[in-house]
Amino acid sequence: MSNTRFAGITAVMSGGSRGIGLAIATELARGGANLVLLAKTGVPDPRLPGTVHTAVEQIESAGGRAVGVVGDVRSDDDVARAARTAADEFGGIDFCINNASVLDLSSTEDLPLKRFDLIQQVNVRGTFALTQACLPHLKKSSSAHVLTLSPPLNMSAEWLGKHPGYMLGKYGMTLLTLGFAAEFAEFDISANCLWPETTIATAAVRNLLGGEDGTDHARSPQIMADAAAAVLSHTPARRTGSTLIDVDVLRETGATDLSSYGGTPPLDYDIFVDPR
Repeated sequence: MSNTRFAGITAVMSGGSRGIGLAIATELARGGANLVLLAKTGVPDPRLPGTVHTAVEQIESAGGRAVGVVGDVRSDDDVARAARTAADEFGGIDFCINNASVLDLSSTEDLPLKRFDLIQQVNVRGTFALTQACLPHLKKSSSAHVLTLSPPLNMSAEWLGKHPGYMLGKYGMTLLTLGFAAEFAEFDISANCLWPETTIATAAVRNLLGGEDGTDHARSPQIMADAAAAVLSHTPARRTGSTLIDVDVLRETGATDLSSYGGTPPLDYDIFVDPR
């Protein structure tokens, strides 16, 4: 069902061709938002469903307007082009959504340095670059949000030591966002992180974290979409500098029954999340 809670809002997102990013973009579109997606997948990949072009079609079918920018968040020119496209097409930027991320759970001994560099370039540098490019427009918005899909800083030995290369990339995204919250407070720009309590049934989980059995015990991407929409629908003064878990956000809205998001019990807790 369409609504108007994001009418006139423009969001720039890194990634978004599929999975959690596409689910969030589609949910914002249901509220009338404009989307600009910066994503690499301009042509189909046999291992993964969807391209930036099919994502645009889905977003527009949901009620929003969208432009796909085929590019790489590691490229300064591509990042600048995405921000410029949002300003030219829609008149500004209200939401910067740092979604693009490289997942690699290799141990220190097994992680090639080239792969280590890729994780840091996409996850950390990409988050910094996209936020920096959006910042001049966010400063002019009365609904300015930075939302980064990264976890709370769980400093237990298990998560620090399980896959340090990936841990550094994801915690780096979180630390940057907490830094943005402090740095941009005078401009009324809200900056928060959002992370799922459980694994989410995406192609990445299927391909890298356990195949069909892994997705059987995972929730739908829609839970992250609904949680993101809840965070972004508040005024920037409502909350900033927080690391949020999807179910906690939804419970704040009064949701008590999460069964509609699927997943066969026992659900698998996501990386960096301890059983609660």
